[in-house]
Amino acid sequence: MNGTLVDASQAKVSVLSHTLHYGVGVFEGIRGYRTAKGGVIFRLRDHVKRLILSAKVYKMTIPYTEDEIVDAIVTTQAASDVYPSYIRPIVYRDGPALGVKNLTTKVCLAVAVIPARKYLGEKSDGGIRAKISPFRKVPSDALPAMAKAVGNYLGGYLAGTDAQQDGYEEAILLDKNGYLAEGTGENIFVVRSGTVYTPGPEGDILFGITRQSVIQIAQDLGFPVVEKTLSLGELLTADEAFFTGTYAEIAPIGEISHYVVGTGKPGPITRDIQDAFYKTVHGEEPRYTDWLHPVPPIAKAVPRPSRR
Repeated sequence: MNGTLVDASQAKVSVLSHTLHYGVGVFEGIRGYRTAKGGVIFRLRDHVKRLILSAKVYKMTIPYTEDEIVDAIVTTQAASDVYPSYIRPIVYRDGPALGVKNLTTKVCLAVAVIPARKYLGEKSDGGIRAKISPFRKVPSDALPAMAKAVGNYLGGYLAGTDAQQDGYEEAILLDKNGYLAEGTGENIFVVRSGTVYTPGPEGDILFGITRQSVIQIAQDLGFPVVEKTLSLGELLTADEAFFTGTYAEIAPIGEISHYVVGTGKPGPITRDIQDAFYKTVHGEEPRYTDWLHPVPPIAKAVPRPSRR
């Protein structure tokens, strides 16, 4: 927390924090995995670069360099020593500070590590049920979709809880024009006649790190990948469909609002991508070893004191 390792019970923020009241904060979700060579963090640099970009969009100058943020995340992961892990760095304005137009309160950085679970359920690798949400994805001319901001997830909260109360594992949001956007915390892919499709930037999506990884993996496996506007009809009549996300990993979609997708089970292309992804994050796929950032043992992961 701001350059120092502290116990979770001592990681305190003011109840008058600007971020708490107005949602002006940015964050990342990052995964840690255990491999035969030790702990690793998946695509750490890419996540940190996006964190810095998100903060810039919201006029928050992080008082640490990219290398210092990387070191803070590695140190916290090493100290926590839990795998698989979910890592949450968050940039926020501490308080007390009320009033929307706030550019003066101190910008802070905290990093937390928790044990990871299957975000969409323990059986999500075998297919989940999703619902088309009555809530639309907020367009980028309202809130910038390229920034992973705290307030951006209010729509996902409404969509996700609505789906959950109806007995579904996840919700699918359409964009303002009625085309596919994404899940509440995942990107979405559709497979039709051997080609993998996913919404592009016109869908006001967040450019997920796992999404980028899956596009690369699919292409390397020989599957054509097309980023395009996708209609609801193209989704409901797809051969296969799946979600991708840091926490969700690769989650096949078996049913959408009582419409069965394909056979209702993970399709062969989804399975191939899923297998390659899991081999990658566990250090078993040499083509993507540069995506894995090693975590040294705790004795070597000495926290750096705050310099600001």
